[in-house]
Amino acid sequence: MTEPPEELFRRWTHSFEEDGPGVAVYRPDGFPFPRARGRDGMEFTADGGFVDRPVGRGDAPGSWRGVWRSDDGRLLAVSFPGTGRPGRTLEVLTCDGRALVLRA
Repeated sequence: MTEPPEELFRRWTHSFEEDGPGVAVYRPDGFPFPRARGRDGMEFTADGGFVDRPVGRGDAPGSWRGVWRSDDGRLLAVSFPGTGRPGRTLEVLTCDGRALVLRA
C-alpha cells in the first residue's frame, strides 16, 4: 500500500479560479485568494480524519466530519459514517504543499 503524500495533511480551500477541464485546484490555508462570496474546502489528517467544509446557506461555511482511506495513495475514499451524507472518491493528480489538484 502506498500512502498519500505528507503534504496532503492540512486544510485546503478551493481555488475555483484555477480549475480547468477535469481538474479542481485547492490551496492551503494562508493562500492570498481574491475576494469571493464563499469557498468550499476540506481537511485531511494523517490518522484518517477528514472534514468537508462546503459553502452553506448565506455563504456561511459548513462542516462535516468524516474519514478517508486509500489503498494506493492516489484514490481517496471519503465517507461520513452515521450521518447519512454520501461518500465520494477523490483522485489526487498532484499534491506538493502549494496546491492539491484533484480530478473533477
